[in-house]
Amino acid sequence: MGFKYINELATQENVNQLLTLVDMVAGGRIDTENVFDIEDALRDSEQMQKCLQVVRQHPASAQILEERYMGAEFDLDAMLQMPKDSLGWTYARVLSALNYSPDFYRKGEIISDADYIIHRVRKTHDLHHILTGFSIDDYGELGVISVIASQIGYPAFTFIDIVALLLNFFSDMHQHQGIDVALEYDFDLISQGVKIARQAQPLFPVKFEEGLERPITEWRSELNIVPVTEGHWSLYSRPHLRDAIELPSISQEPQLVSV
Repeated sequence: MGFKYINELATQENVNQLLTLVDMVAGGRIDTENVFDIEDALRDSEQMQKCLQVVRQHPASAQILEERYMGAEFDLDAMLQMPKDSLGWTYARVLSALNYSPDFYRKGEIISDADYIIHRVRKTHDLHHILTGFSIDDYGELGVISVIASQIGYPAFTFIDIVALLLNFFSDMHQHQGIDVALEYDFDLISQGVKIARQAQPLFPVKFEEGLERPITEWRSELNIVPVTEGHWSLYSRPHLRDAIELPSISQEPQLVSV
């Protein structure tokens, strides 16, 4: 029968690992600290070893891993002075509108290659939101984490996507703030992130810190990213974020094209 494959996966060890990680997000809520806990718990896992293999097999990714490149810390005040519509300016305007800090992530000592990957993913996460167009304040999260999960097999993000599907499966909420949150919504969102990941150049080895003043359109063209520009999970659908990056209202411009 076709279920034989599922039976082979459902070993006691795999089930125990699943239950341990699910316990971290018990209560149906994934917040920042949960995410950091999951990342830390998976640091020495077999899944992270597979992620490391993927990173080391790509020349540019292997190089930045060997360098342990850190780059300058993101300074919103300085970035707000960058050219309008640059990557740095757009990032700073969006984060400022949301009252978010670029220094939100948990930091730790970087000893191993796995430590570096975790640090780099955490630092560049919100930049990936800006580049891909996935909303940074709510519904776009599953989409943006699917990009890195797909490109390098980053285990924490893969697990979070899976848990979100499980939580939605058990949820009796059909709407949230007037938006349909049926299970297929999550599948569509994750699929869109995977599609972007397949089309785009690898994001992990990019030294964004050295080109924050470049136009965001130039970055997207170079990385082959077609951003999400419509729908509930797009940052462009948020009036306050559109205002922050000085875009006209949707009714005043041609229909934007999504992937």
